[in-house]
Amino acid sequence: MKILISLLLILSTLLGDRVLKIATYNVENLFDLSNTKYRYKEYKPNTKSLWNKKNYKIKLKNIAKVIKDINADIIALQEIGSLQALKDLKLEIKKQGLYYKYLDIADRKNTSIKVAILSKVPFRYSKDLQVRAGYKYRNILETKFTIDSHDFYIFTNHWKAKSGPESMRIISAKKLRQRILEIGEDKNIVLLGDFNSDYEEYIKFKRKRKHNDTYGKTGINHVLKTLEIGNNNFYNLWYDTQEENRYSYIFRGKKEALDNIIVSPSLRNIKDVSYINGSIHNFDEKYLFKKKNIYRWQISRGKIKKHKGKGYSDHLPVIAQFLFKN
Repeated sequence: MKILISLLLILSTLLGDRVLKIATYNVENLFDLSNTKYRYKEYKPNTKSLWNKKNYKIKLKNIAKVIKDINADIIALQEIGSLQALKDLKLEIKKQGLYYKYLDIADRKNTSIKVAILSKVPFRYSKDLQVRAGYKYRNILETKFTIDSHDFYIFTNHWKAKSGPESMRIISAKKLRQRILEIGEDKNIVLLGDFNSDYEEYIKFKRKRKHNDTYGKTGINHVLKTLEIGNNNFYNLWYDTQEENRYSYIFRGKKEALDNIIVSPSLRNIKDVSYINGSIHNFDEKYLFKKKNIYRWQISRGKIKKHKGKGYSDHLPVIAQFLFKN
């Protein structure tokens, strides 16, 4: 499959078409060193927790290395603490040899962590989509591109964690679905990010009373309409790779697919703009693992949690490629 994709990319280049690599990455709590109240206790700067200039620089350097090695044209990010943290990350990526000219962050709401985007490609606009007032629901970032005269929308998500029930994730899904209907389901739309939901969440959460407070209905499958695989439905790209490779997170030794890339029906038709079949994959380089676990950012478990200055993130990036015909 990889050989076929490589041949397609070469042929597309020769024909003057454009191939875009798009990725999503939960970077795990990238906070800057400003002293604001909207952050977790262990990320208060210059305290006994050792969130200081030294460890901040290590965290930036490590996350920047991952992003540089992916070398996506557009990368959606989750768990960015502030615009300053995003700018510092962009600068560190540039130091490592990769330049993103365009950026934005969904920061019109005081949540501890936010979603953001870095792009080599200019966008027409980028704006917050407010899910609901209050800190429990993070804003979605809507970004519109016009690439080779084709409109292309990306929605960066970070839904409520599994500490909350499915009804909370459904609220985010409904807001996203409402906006999709306003734009038009026939448009070129990519939904991506940390949905805190599996591509088959409706199966995997059924017996979990803590999560299933919705009589079996889920945000990712029922509201976004990814339940059935068909030409008229939104399609979760995890179905386009081998089942054993469908993961971006490991919890207690079990692989999970919390991070997803979902595309509108138009992107599955080989027309002006389309998803390149077989290109979806997680970024599973060896340095992102420690033994059988993802090598997350290391913090001690003592009474006072302390940063060790090692590791990357508890999530793996997920990548897909798209073809824009000239």
